[in-house]
Amino acid sequence: QVQVVESGGDLVQPGGSLSLSCTASGMILSFYAMGWYRQTPGKQRELVARITTDGSTTYADSVKGRFTMSRDNAKNTVTLQMNSLKREDTAVYYCNTDAMTYRTPTLYWGQGTQVTVSS
Repeated sequence: QVQVVESGGDLVQPGGSLSLSCTASGMILSFYAMGWYRQTPGKQRELVARITTDGSTTYADSVKGRFTMSRDNAKNTVTLQMNSLKREDTAVYYCNTDAMTYRTPTLYWGQGTQVTVSS
């Protein structure tokens, strides 16, 4: 069974930066289009960034220009660099396969990593 592990979440002040990382045991991430998702209490999980197998990226309007998703195939990881963080970025962040490519995320959800933006 593929196990997804997200890390890097933290408490950060508005305007700050964080880098999230995702790895998956039993799966070669470079073979799949991947996405970063986030969820806040009472809201549906939303796709905020995606990367195709050829490295093309797409972002939700709410994070465009501030977040950058990338791959490190040698480390079998995908990363989300988050800059100019806002309070509304506070959420649990998850990675999974890209819902736009595969119609739905195809992996079991990991525990996610908490990002809290607060002064």
